[in-house]
Amino acid sequence: MAATSSAALFSVLPLHLPTATPASARAGSSHYRPTRSAAAVSPIRCSAASPDLSPGAPAPAPPKPQIELEFVGPKPGADGSYPVDRAAAVSGDKLLRDVMVENKIELYAAYGKLMNCGGGGSCGTCIVEIIDGKELLSPRTDAENRYLKKKPESWRLTCQTIVGNKENSGKVVVQRLPQWKK
Repeated sequence: MAATSSAALFSVLPLHLPTATPASARAGSSHYRPTRSAAAVSPIRCSAASPDLSPGAPAPAPPKPQIELEFVGPKPGADGSYPVDRAAAVSGDKLLRDVMVENKIELYAAYGKLMNCGGGGSCGTCIVEIIDGKELLSPRTDAENRYLKKKPESWRLTCQTIVGNKENSGKVVVQRLPQWKK
């Protein structure tokens, strides 16, 4: 079930409870039938607890900015279009590699599955190309500068790239590179 606020579950609606019918009116009846006289019905109101708005209470935390990610596959499908996987991450919280692994997005080719460094920035098997949204990622690290010094600026190591900076939000498009290009 989707996350729903308690206010949505218990919205302020009057609840009318029937009043009991006197025993004399029920004597000849085989079924109990409550009466609904307007004077006898009293509304009961249910509502969720309201937030503490006293001067000393901390303000509720604003929602954290999100970075939307699109991962374009390295090879076109049978129809000629490239497959696209989508994911989202809180800005500034995760490495690009972690987002891909958590969302089961293929990162490594055959060689990389066996011989990757596990996120140390020393093997180069997790290289991707940033097509759009480069400004939403962390700057290149020293490890990236050493390993990618002769590669285009748009190429990044996913194990060294932090998605966002805790303040920005937007969309990043990532091209997964075929093994022969790395």
